[in-house]
Amino acid sequence: MARIRYEKITDYKWRVPKGAVPGMKVEGIFYASEKLLKKIMEDNSLLQLANVATLPGIVKYSLAMPDIHWGYGFPIGGVAAMNPDEGGVISPGGVGYDINCLSGDS
Repeated sequence: MARIRYEKITDYKWRVPKGAVPGMKVEGIFYASEKLLKKIMEDNSLLQLANVATLPGIVKYSLAMPDIHWGYGFPIGGVAAMNPDEGGVISPGGVGYDINCLSGDS
């Protein structure tokens, strides 16, 4: 499992800095409690968040909501905006198939 560097911004907001993986054009931002952070560390979803930040035309941030976990290219819970004038892409894998998937005790 990849170990991705991240930094605490607030109690529920975290940053994956540019450079965590080569070619990142923007930072990754994800939202999670300390309890959820422990679950996030069990898979490679932060690597996926960082990889999304390398996509052509990405604008501002690669984002992940509190339901972040391993997905199909993008992490589940991932959000990204792409500017087509900057070579931005449309990624069906960014939409995903796993909606409202947090367990009741999260």
